[in-house]
Amino acid sequence: MTTRRAWLISSTSISIGALMLASACSQSGSESDTASSGSSDTTTSSDETVYRIGVIAKSNSNPPFQAAKKGAIDAAARLSDEMDGVQIDILWQTPPQEDAQVQAQYVEQLVASGVDGIAISCTDANLLTGALKAAVDNGVVIVTFDSDAPESGRMAYYGVDDKEAGKEVMRHLAEQMGEQGKVAILTGNPAAVNLQARVDGVKEQAGEYEGIGEPTVYSFMPETATEAAAKMQQVQSANPDITGWALVGGWPLYTDNALDGIYENAKVVSMDPLPLPLEYVKKGQVQVLVGQPYYGWGEKSVEMIIDKLEYNRTPESELIFADFDIVTEENVEEYGENWKTWLGED
Repeated sequence: MTTRRAWLISSTSISIGALMLASACSQSGSESDTASSGSSDTTTSSDETVYRIGVIAKSNSNPPFQAAKKGAIDAAARLSDEMDGVQIDILWQTPPQEDAQVQAQYVEQLVASGVDGIAISCTDANLLTGALKAAVDNGVVIVTFDSDAPESGRMAYYGVDDKEAGKEVMRHLAEQMGEQGKVAILTGNPAAVNLQARVDGVKEQAGEYEGIGEPTVYSFMPETATEAAAKMQQVQSANPDITGWALVGGWPLYTDNALDGIYENAKVVSMDPLPLPLEYVKKGQVQVLVGQPYYGWGEKSVEMIIDKLEYNRTPESELIFADFDIVTEENVEEYGENWKTWLGED
């Protein structure tokens, strides 16, 4: 077996490295998983090249990142089958809850174990940039997805254009409001680059409608469903003249009855058509959900990393933007079938 990284000299050393990494991460309360691609027989021959790719999402408990995990594993299996003499292994290293410091530790641990590439959704670009720069300096190919760290030296970012995502949310909300009324924006971690860009997009687009004033931004931490729902309830109660909510993340919709006292008075458009938010559309409490390429976060990231490792090909642009999925009452049932595949339920 051969590998791209010189210090990975045998299949035994790979197994030991993976075990050591999993052990180190489990001691810090992480969610660790090693997935081998290809057939059930993972024995490698002496002339087979093994690429090891770490995937670090924001939180293991979040369904979009479980979809990304499946996308990464599926892409690794497919590419291993398509490429002669190549095996691709995925090392899933994701904290139970969002924690940029833990993500930085995982980057360092993965680099020390000799991975060839890392795909990461950055909880806080400022905290992660140093660790990612060090990884790049060590020859590791870095791709960001969902949330970028543009100053890290990463090869590329894959996901939606976050400012355009905010604009898309506001376009649909304005249509639902008849381009009249008072808008509130709900956002989470103010340090998250992707959320900042979405908020900017909502505000900029709102300026296109004479009947809609400048939206007010309301943030909350930690990013949990209960905290988000409580924030919306509090704000709506204190400001009964709010007639539209632009949610740049779907946090409150991950729990039941989050919009009681809100949907009766305001239209709601949100990012993220996850399984629970889809139920709000079915009930008519949310009018539109704007989706991201959850499965593709993992799939496309792995494809780009392997393209660089195996063929020395880089993307045409550092920013690879995906299209939005727009979910309404008309297509909510059809879209919901995707989650059965992405979460391994079919």
